[in-house]
Amino acid sequence: MRKWEDLPEYMKCDEVKEYYDILSKKKLSLVMKRAFDIVAGTCVLVVTAIPMIVISVKIATESKGGVFYRQERVTTYGKKFRIYKFRTMVANADQIGSAVTVSGDNRITPTGAFLRKYRLDELPQIFDVLSGDSGIIGTTKKNLDFTRVSLA
Repeated sequence: MRKWEDLPEYMKCDEVKEYYDILSKKKLSLVMKRAFDIVAGTCVLVVTAIPMIVISVKIATESKGGVFYRQERVTTYGKKFRIYKFRTMVANADQIGSAVTVSGDNRITPTGAFLRKYRLDELPQIFDVLSGDSGIIGTTKKNLDFTRVSLA
C-alpha cells in the first residue's frame, strides 16, 4: 500500500484519509483477497478454457469482427475500468443502432443470443480477475487508487 506522503496531492484530503486509515489496518485482508482471486481465477480458467475456445471459434465463424468486446464500467468510487466480454452482436453494432439492446434486437447474432441467455458472454471477465482489474468478490485494489498492495 502506498504511503500517505506518496499519494497525489488531490487525494490528500480528509475524506480519503478516513478510508486510507481503514484500509491500512486491512492490508493482510487485501493481500489474501488478491491471492484468492488468483487461485480461484486460475481454477475457473482451467475449467472454462476449452468451452471458451469453442465459443471463440463459433463467434469468429458466424460473423465478421473480433471475438471479444470491451465494455466500460464505473466502480462505486467513480473510477472507470474496462471489462472483456464475448461479442454477442454484429461488428460495429453501436454504430448501427441504439446504445440500449431491446428484446428481439436484430444486431444480436444467433450465437450471441445463446451466450446472453446462459450468461456465457461474461466468461472472458476471468482475464480481468487474473490481471487484477476486477475481483471474484468486491472491489479490487486497482480500482481504488490509494490501495496499491503488492504480494511481494
